[in-house]
Amino acid sequence: MMKLLLRINLVLFFFQRMTLVAVSQQAIQVTTVAPGVKKLTCGIPEQFSPYSFCSTKPMTDAMAKLPAGKLPFNTDEIKITASDRGIVVEIPLTDEEQLYGFGLQMGSFNQKGLRKKPIVNDNPSHNLGYTHAPEPFYISNKGYGILVNTSHYTTFYCGSTAKNTGIVKLKDAKDGNSVEELYKNESRASGYVAVDVPGVKGVEVYVFEGPQMLEVLQRYNLFSGGGALPALWGLGVKYRVKGNFNQQQVGKMADYFRANKIPCDVLGLEPKWQTTAYSCSYVWNKDFFPSHDKFIDTMKTKGYHINLWEHAFVNPKSPLYPALKDKSGNYLVWNGLVPDFVDSSASKLFADYHKQTFVQKGISGFKMDECDNSNLTMGDATWSFPEHSRFPSGINGEQMHQVFGIVYQKAIYSIYKALNTRTYLDVRASNAFASSYPASLYSDTYDHHQYIQMISNAGFSGLLWSPEVRESRSVADLLRRSQTAVLSAQTLYNSWYLQNPPWLQIDIEKNNKDQLMENAKSVEAAVRKLLDFRMSLVPYLYNAFADYHNKGVPPFRALVVDYPEDAKVFNIDDEYMIGQGILAAPLTEDMEERKVYLPAGNWYDFNTQKKYVGGKAYTVKIGLTDLPVFIKEGTILPLAEPVDHIGPDTRFELTCQVYGERAEPASLFEDDGVSFNFEKGNFNLLTLNYTKGKGSVKRAGGFKGNRYKVKKWIVIN
Repeated sequence: MMKLLLRINLVLFFFQRMTLVAVSQQAIQVTTVAPGVKKLTCGIPEQFSPYSFCSTKPMTDAMAKLPAGKLPFNTDEIKITASDRGIVVEIPLTDEEQLYGFGLQMGSFNQKGLRKKPIVNDNPSHNLGYTHAPEPFYISNKGYGILVNTSHYTTFYCGSTAKNTGIVKLKDAKDGNSVEELYKNESRASGYVAVDVPGVKGVEVYVFEGPQMLEVLQRYNLFSGGGALPALWGLGVKYRVKGNFNQQQVGKMADYFRANKIPCDVLGLEPKWQTTAYSCSYVWNKDFFPSHDKFIDTMKTKGYHINLWEHAFVNPKSPLYPALKDKSGNYLVWNGLVPDFVDSSASKLFADYHKQTFVQKGISGFKMDECDNSNLTMGDATWSFPEHSRFPSGINGEQMHQVFGIVYQKAIYSIYKALNTRTYLDVRASNAFASSYPASLYSDTYDHHQYIQMISNAGFSGLLWSPEVRESRSVADLLRRSQTAVLSAQTLYNSWYLQNPPWLQIDIEKNNKDQLMENAKSVEAAVRKLLDFRMSLVPYLYNAFADYHNKGVPPFRALVVDYPEDAKVFNIDDEYMIGQGILAAPLTEDMEERKVYLPAGNWYDFNTQKKYVGGKAYTVKIGLTDLPVFIKEGTILPLAEPVDHIGPDTRFELTCQVYGERAEPASLFEDDGVSFNFEKGNFNLLTLNYTKGKGSVKRAGGFKGNRYKVKKWIVIN
């Protein structure tokens, strides 16, 4: 009898297992949702997925112009299985593939062989995947990308697991059993990436085709609505003043920049501008800013834009509190409401207040802080709302944490979009399909190598990253960090706890006692030189951002994106491309020289004009006031005469540096720089050509203004 029961149970087990697999595979629907983008749907997909919050339509016309891609596998080879735990997705993976992405990753670059948990957190956890901007999206150097459309805490096993297939593989005894050998990480060539999505009844998987990595990212960014095109002034320099500065002190700092001819476009105000900050009142503190409207106007006449720090947790004293009380979660943060931004009515209340109180009075942007999560790796980090929180819209705390940065950005950005006014925001959390938001991420972490690595990683996921400069251990540290900031999406100095600019005194205590360094003026001159280069680069950067918007090309991207077949770049995380022709290779404090790998082609050292043959690594010395960049042969690099800020009528006087004898045509994007009128065709494209020893400029488009004037051509052979 027992044998009979056992036999029946075994039959039932295998029948159930076969039924489960069959139902899962039969339920998979494959649809083409945009050129080169397929969606696999299985079961009942979750309501609050990342793509459900993407309100911008795919730029399908631009996507259709990309070359057709071919996946290295068939979509029917992607397996989706369900259980009482949730969903597991398995995507084919070859031994030779390299994997990248998962959002703004810290501590890892090439993700092949790792277990990744892209979960929002205010601090990284080694290379596990916790980060400010996690994304359930990875890209392969074989020319495809995979996005699992979930806001649940998810785990990706990137070729790091070995299934029990019944095939026994015996290791040779000489392999040994040391602790190091037993526990070392290695890609197990499992043949697939396994994605564990607990607690769901179905899933959507987006597959982005190439044919190469660059086209995959173009499709992803264009599918997200196109890359962000910030206000032109946002590509200048941003400086955040000390947190307790009053109106007079901010004005004094503004005068310091202009008097010393140090470029600055944006002044950021930190917590004391409002009456309560933790949680927020969103009410001007009249003790510190008694005439705030006049202050904003005065700063505007001096060429400054004002950016306000805040977070989304609403203090009981805030005018927003009564209206949002029933449109918030069931837990508080710092005794403040957590608005349910998933509910459009709550989002509109928050946005309308900001529009009337701040934006229409001249505030050009916001720093959206604390929208990630308290550190999940520490038991005593408990400031944020718990994962079991509930919100009126029906979203839970876990999901809300994953998308909170996105829906917060969406609320604030909607104000500027409706007013036909562009901005450049700061945000501490984001997620998938965020390419169209003009918001740069930042972090309270401060490891310089990680900051450089995050520039490369951000480009894999439609994100922008600000490697901000705060305190420094030495003058060399300050200047190396400044070089990196200049060569990033946003050049930002954050002095929220410093009385004086960090280049006048690197010691925090002495800085706040107004005890400046003896060599403060020489260090100031060094910083000025670096920031002048940033301003010279603005036209080139602006065109790179226009390509990001119109074509989906990340303005900052790892070398592997442009050279996916070059094995020597697979693990290079501290070099990256800027636009089409600049390779950046930043240095950290302890480096007087560094090894730089230059891919195929010829390259020129920007500082010495020395020519290098590509496909090789070189050891190069870069001075503290030089720029660690190399220019690709064939590039026409337009450099502007530096200005101390970018105004509505700023006209850039350009020197075009031509690298090599056969220069490729270059472009410049020209518009008013502050509105969305370019979306209606109100822009120009300038084509720069250099042939037969002569340069030429061709301007075409519907913009009546003129922002660029080429004054000189210089050939560098």
